[in-house]
Amino acid sequence: MGAVLVLVDVINHFEFLDGEKILRQALPIAPRLARLKKRAQAAGMATIYVNDNFGQWRSDAGKLLDYCVRPEAKGRAFVEQIRPEKDDYFVLKPMHSGFYQTPLEVLLRYLGASTLVLGGLTTNSCIVCTAHDARMRELKLYVPSDCTAARSLKEHRQALEHIRTMTDANVTRSGALRLKEIG
Repeated sequence: MGAVLVLVDVINHFEFLDGEKILRQALPIAPRLARLKKRAQAAGMATIYVNDNFGQWRSDAGKLLDYCVRPEAKGRAFVEQIRPEKDDYFVLKPMHSGFYQTPLEVLLRYLGASTLVLGGLTTNSCIVCTAHDARMRELKLYVPSDCTAARSLKEHRQALEHIRTMTDANVTRSGALRLKEIG
């Protein structure tokens, strides 16, 4: 398997400073992320959810998901569209990058991945940090521009340009990605 889909911070409660701003920008990308995931699966790519633990050091993927889809959860409408399936991988992260202090690099090696398709939240923070760390590991990188979001469209666009120029990522709309050729 040459490529994997990495979804960053999509299992999210949005209960933090600027969470509502991010949720407003994130809701439109949820169906696109879901379509991208289905296309990735059809192309034989694994999906890895890399998610913030939100400071809950005794948490796990199941507890986080349950909390984020409870009836009163702010982000429930977003999370329910892109929730993990039984064959997906899940990595909890303590900081911005999906690589920092996580087993992501080991998991990618196990999967034989040399290419990442990276989507999720937020473009100007965790996506940028993960993209830089992927580049340092000499991984080929695709960032579908319509499958990431930030607090504002301006921050999102600035971050995409930064990712394009500083990590040599292919930044394009998800529909233009030829996932069978990437994988």
